[in-house]
Amino acid sequence: MNGKNERELADLLRAAIAGDERSYALFLDRAAALVRAYVRRKISHGGVDPEDVVQEVLLAIHLKRHTWMPDAAVMPWVYAIARFKLIDAFRRRGRRVEIDLDEIAETYAQPESETVSDRDVGRALDTLAPGQRSVVAAISVEGRSIEETARKFGMNEAAVRVALHRGLAAIARRFGRD
Repeated sequence: MNGKNERELADLLRAAIAGDERSYALFLDRAAALVRAYVRRKISHGGVDPEDVVQEVLLAIHLKRHTWMPDAAVMPWVYAIARFKLIDAFRRRGRRVEIDLDEIAETYAQPESETVSDRDVGRALDTLAPGQRSVVAAISVEGRSIEETARKFGMNEAAVRVALHRGLAAIARRFGRD
């Protein structure tokens, strides 16, 4: 961005802060175009929608416009907001990469089918202490969540996780799958 454009944007934002709605609309239009280009350059894969980030940046500019120093350059301030909003978007997305399994299905061997009977499940559960058995059955057989199981048995969620982990580990050791 050249110095003339920077000055024009700064002038528009100064006028907007002073109450000129038309200047504010022009500032947001120009800033949105610059932020959109910046965000699209930074997003090289799916999972984060560039337009969502642009809208978050514009909202942050609106909410934080009072923090801009009128004698400072406006674009470094805008790009700093854009950078933080982009980081937030990547954090929300997490470090997972989402791949459509249909696209890569032929590269993986078909899983071996293994059937487990109710009798096998019962036999595995019978090897556990009563508390572990209840937790493992509630989560693994009944499909309850950690939170639901904790409520059902009057336990805290950490204790449920520990009981589940220990119960599954005991079953794995007992049946040779550790």
